[in-house]
Amino acid sequence: MIKKIECMAMIMDGNRRWAKEKNLPTFEGHRIGYNKMKEVADWCIKEEIPNLILYAFSIENWQRTEEEVSYLMNLIKQLISKEFSLLQEKGIKVSFIGDLSLVPEDIKKLIKKTENETVRFQKLHLVVAFSYGGRREILNALKEISKVKNKEEIEDLTEEGFSKYLWTNKLRIPDPDLVLRTSGEMRLSNFLPWQSVYSELFFIKTYWPDFKNEEFKKILEEFSLRQRRLGK
Repeated sequence: MIKKIECMAMIMDGNRRWAKEKNLPTFEGHRIGYNKMKEVADWCIKEEIPNLILYAFSIENWQRTEEEVSYLMNLIKQLISKEFSLLQEKGIKVSFIGDLSLVPEDIKKLIKKTENETVRFQKLHLVVAFSYGGRREILNALKEISKVKNKEEIEDLTEEGFSKYLWTNKLRIPDPDLVLRTSGEMRLSNFLPWQSVYSELFFIKTYWPDFKNEEFKKILEEFSLRQRRLGK
């Protein structure tokens, strides 16, 4: 029996290496990876996993070539401007977390429009970590707390109270039960550092474009066998 998962988080890694090994343009790896993202959302719906957080674009990714960043921006535009009928059909609510002050104005408007138009859908809450950095999220929370609390209130602040200022908590997203990274890299790369402290971590060698449903199900089965102590 598969143990219930309330929230799953994924680092979608390996698109560029997948393309390079096949002598394909980097952009082709990102295109296939984008389609894989839609597949994985379907898998989560079938497994009745209500929340999925995908690491789509990090703060550090802004340092990539202008051409690659532009292509990735166009993929995001495609998700938030051309996929509404698909999101509606599948009942997927979409939200974004990240430092959106760095994002072009036209994309920010599309993000807001998509969040508003999908807010009533309930089969899956897809959270896209876009222009995201975990340290940036924590720093942002500290700045917000300093604006609304005095010194005494800050001294009495609890971990639970602090977490209310994180981007995920504002969306009422629970901390991930499981964090998966594809491609063989064994680190979280600034992804959900606060929220993942008690998550079960899975690192697989498969590149994101090659990630299959069979492997996804095996990960769920292994998760069910792990004993979670949550620090106790």
